Amino acid sequence: MRSYGVARLARVYPVYLLSLAAVAWFIVQFLSSPGASAAGKLRTVAAYGFVLQGWMQNAGAGWNTPAWSLTCEFFFYLCLPGILLWLGSRSRLKLAILIAVALVLPVLLHRVGVPDAWKPVLHLGDFLVGIAVARLYSILKASGNAWGKRGAWLYLPSIGIAILLTILPPAQTGVADLGMALRPLNGMLVLGLALGGGTVARFLSTAAAQYLGQVSYSMYILHVPLLWWFGNHGPRFLRGTGDSIALIYLTLIVAISVVAFELVEKPANRWLRARLK
Repeated sequence: MRSYGVARLARVYPVYLLSLAAVAWFIVQFLSSPGASAAGKLRTVAAYGFVLQGWMQNAGAGWNTPAWSLTCEFFFYLCLPGILLWLGSRSRLKLAILIAVALVLPVLLHRVGVPDAWKPVLHLGDFLVGIAVARLYSILKASGNAWGKRGAWLYLPSIGIAILLTILPPAQTGVADLGMALRPLNGMLVLGLALGGGTVARFLSTAAAQYLGQVSYSMYILHVPLLWWFGNHGPRFLRGTGDSIALIYLTLIVAISVVAFELVEKPANRWLRARLK
């Protein structure tokens, strides 16, 4: 359990800390501004330092807004050992119960009025879908070659339906919100890609695509801090670039994410695991 906790912290926190360092200028401005109370400043710094934004309606600053999902991630890490112990290794009945809970729980939580600020609780269904998909994958792989390289039967329909639901939201108005409608489709997508087969799965299996997948966490957690600089203190020459500024930004965030992955994420991960053991 200790090694598990250390590994999860080492995987997530170092680059998140780098993202806060990237907006340190704006953090200092916030702390030195007379507009906010001392209690409000302390609350905001604590929320970001301890990754608690996902439990708050308003963390007090938008230094790294996507980081609310890290709050969910840490909450899910705490839940995972107990869920796996209950699920066991072979019970098909418990797996069916888990799938039902994953799909029904978010609807039930909204119906009983769970606050929108409690994102880790509201998104628990997404995490349970992931556990169910992992178990289904193990079952299908163990059953032989019936599903081998036929994952396209799952991921292609899920991609098509998800696109339709996203661009035509009135089609599911009154039935479920978009997140609830996409939840089972996301599970089908991941399961299909894991099983393999088809052009999409082959492309995502290339070395370049897999490397970008490894870099994607750094990209995810650093893209908003970089936007702070583009939007608030970007170089003056960027203001005359028009729409091409998007291309400049995308190129920079990919390059910065690769550097962060190689020089911060991987070394910090190894160092923390070795020291905290």
